[in-house]
Amino acid sequence: MGKQSYSNNVITVSWDSEVCFHSAVCVNKLGTVFNPNKKPWIDINAEDAEKIKAVIGKCPSGALTFEMASQTQENTGSESVTIKIAENGPLLVNGSILLEDATGKRIETKAIFALCRCGASENKPFCDGSHKKIGFKG
Repeated sequence: MGKQSYSNNVITVSWDSEVCFHSAVCVNKLGTVFNPNKKPWIDINAEDAEKIKAVIGKCPSGALTFEMASQTQENTGSESVTIKIAENGPLLVNGSILLEDATGKRIETKAIFALCRCGASENKPFCDGSHKKIGFKG
């Protein structure tokens, strides 16, 4: 599916399905905007931009980003790098790092992303939510 964007005159919200592992943080925190049962599933006119920005800042995979007016405000994380192990899920990386494959080729990352820990992702090294389907424990 790739990246989809939803805009109004205040904010543009983008969602990258290839890095989303469907933690449902957005749905649980702001279901009026993020509702997977509706088409389109993101309604940026349902709440004010500040509330939307706050929820996007909590997206553990970095799949959600936003742009205000003409200035990009991507979900940037922090200056120091932290890696958190999600219970029965991925490694949650927050911070700017260099990620390379086994041959030394650089893999493009965002400032917040999730790495597969279960081995079942179709989008390795990134998590795609497959850990839920296979019942990964760890």
